[in-house]
Amino acid sequence: MLTIWIEFALCAGVIMFAGTKLTLHGDVIADKTGLGRNWVGLVLLATITSLPELITGISAVTLNDLPDMAVSGTLGSCMFNMLVIAGLDLLSKGKPVSHMVHQGHMLSAGFGIILVSLAAIDILFGKHLPILSSLNSIDPLSLVFIAVYLLAMKLIYSYEKSRVKEFAGEIAEAEQPGSTLRKSVLFFTLYSLMIVAAACYLPEIGEKIAKTTGWGESFIGSSFIAITTSLPEITVSVAAARIGAFDMAVANLLGSNLFNVAILAAIDFCYLKAPLLRSVSEINVLTALTAVVSMAIVVIGLTYRSEKKLLFLAGDAFAILVVYIMANYLLFTVH
Repeated sequence: MLTIWIEFALCAGVIMFAGTKLTLHGDVIADKTGLGRNWVGLVLLATITSLPELITGISAVTLNDLPDMAVSGTLGSCMFNMLVIAGLDLLSKGKPVSHMVHQGHMLSAGFGIILVSLAAIDILFGKHLPILSSLNSIDPLSLVFIAVYLLAMKLIYSYEKSRVKEFAGEIAEAEQPGSTLRKSVLFFTLYSLMIVAAACYLPEIGEKIAKTTGWGESFIGSSFIAITTSLPEITVSVAAARIGAFDMAVANLLGSNLFNVAILAAIDFCYLKAPLLRSVSEINVLTALTAVVSMAIVVIGLTYRSEKKLLFLAGDAFAILVVYIMANYLLFTVH
């Protein structure tokens, strides 16, 4: 048992270390190539930090035949990202984060609510929907996920195009002065391979933990796997918050949630047995609804914009923390 936890810790360490470097060099690439001056820079940042979820999910269904762990890990990452937003209150000095950031983040949160809710509906009721013969094992709703994701990116760019340059490149300028494009591309590739290797091994370790402890795959995926694959999001968001770029931190986390649902579509394309979300346990709906409730709380916080905290956290951040703890308790007891 100790060996399994050591393996898990090593994987987490590799992902955290490589994720930190990957984010920095990826942001430099976006800035040096000009991508950081438009919405692609923001998309690239969310994509980079979501790389472990993508690789872990695909390896879970292709190498280990663990669709439940793939889905719970991805949806669990959405849930955990909202906890990270709540945790940013610990790094803000006087005012809540919801008061310090731009209200335009409600657009990202709203699209996140739509996408994750559609995933929950597919898990619950997808079995009763027809499968298009031309798509074989591909879930038609996966195509909807991609369409909604692309629409979200277009509208977010249209609404905040004047702010994207501010989001992309801040960490690169703060952390990597003088970096060259060639050097960043080289190290970006190296750290990407490190994350791919660790993420491919992660589902196998998760399965061992589930078998050894008797805990359910959905609980392992939505807690341990989700937290580990979210380490790059934590790293870039904390780094952004420390330099006062709370807008960048929140944008990265909400953008990662949008991309995570697009990841479900990619995993579905790789799962050849049947439509992915129609093949998993309904307990994953709890993870999805927790993420939806948390994003709704974010919208409330951005709308109300409280100027005071309750001790270390604002009211909205405290509510997200309570919802997260309750969800994990239910996931742990019901499996």
